[in-house]
Amino acid sequence: MVIKRIDPDKAHDLLQSDQGFTYLDVRMPEEFVEGHVPDSRNIPVMIRGEGGVGLRMNPEFSEVVDQEFKADSKIILGCQKGGRSQKAADILSDKGYTNLHDMRGGFIGETDVLGNVTFPGWHSRGLPTTRQ
Repeated sequence: MVIKRIDPDKAHDLLQSDQGFTYLDVRMPEEFVEGHVPDSRNIPVMIRGEGGVGLRMNPEFSEVVDQEFKADSKIILGCQKGGRSQKAADILSDKGYTNLHDMRGGFIGETDVLGNVTFPGWHSRGLPTTRQ
């Protein structure tokens, strides 16, 4: 299954359309509460490691997604900078999800080694955000 890679502007357009897209934010809850795409769902693909140190894959990710979405659901995946959403898209594609869109740049945007945004994400482009 080919995962469509889209930019935040296209993601916004799809979410505003009447096509039934849902934004699935795969960041950790503490990132999500700091700001996110309105009406998005939060299911983290990674969680804190033992004792809160480091990150590891969330062993319940695909199970929780399966409880909330059908395999043909129109899902736009996003994270902080774009890496975790790609991993989540791969996981869901392998499970048979057929209408996945990975949003390049995530919420903040892709950055270089110095932390400078090289490809603006959702928030960096001034698209609507919420904390609710």
